Amino acid sequence: MTKNIVVAPENDFDGDGEDFKTLTPQEAGLLKQKMPLLSVWKVVGYQILVGAVVVVLTAWITGSYSVALSAGYGALAVILPAAVFARGMSRRVDAVNAGVAVFGFLFWELIKIALTVAMLVAANWWVKDLSWLAMLVGLVVTMKVYWIALGFNSVFYSKTKLA
Repeated sequence: MTKNIVVAPENDFDGDGEDFKTLTPQEAGLLKQKMPLLSVWKVVGYQILVGAVVVVLTAWITGSYSVALSAGYGALAVILPAAVFARGMSRRVDAVNAGVAVFGFLFWELIKIALTVAMLVAANWWVKDLSWLAMLVGLVVTMKVYWIALGFNSVFYSKTKLA
């Protein structure tokens, strides 16, 4: 049984289906080589980098150690759960069917969310002189790395490169 991949037309809103091209398995393999998947570990690495930048900028702007520590803890509340998620998803598990794979994804996503919430609840006890605003800035800026990484990943796959 072979699977066919369909390439969408340039403008899918007014296409009536005639512009679709079914790819052969060889063409699909070539397309996969040209468009490697974005590594979850690469995203975690970007988050570490952005979290460190947020801490340095916060320390430089405010001059306060506790505010910088709060921003760093907010970044850590994103980075640590993302690393646990990445580790859980990158383990080699042969899924019998798609349902098992989806369950694995949802399970590790639930673990990631629970760990993030637990870290935020514990922040008041773990960080002396916690600045909630700085912590939320560190959390939000670090969390947005997902979208930035996806954007950079799609920028490098221009239509001319795929043609």
